[in-house]
Amino acid sequence: MAAKDGKPSYEEARDELSEIVESLEDGSATLEESLKLWERGEELAKICNQWLDSAKERLDKGTK
Repeated sequence: MAAKDGKPSYEEARDELSEIVESLEDGSATLEESLKLWERGEELAKICNQWLDSAKERLDKGTK
């Protein structure tokens, strides 16, 4: 379920990123499609990292 700000949940972003990787690996996309997939993958990787950084910060606060 997407957050109120429209950002996908970690799981949604991870799953979509996994699908993009599979699409790029199978090599069936055109160059233009591959570039768009790559760009979306970069966005999703950034979102995943933000979720993980936020979770780590929350855990660090809880252990101090």
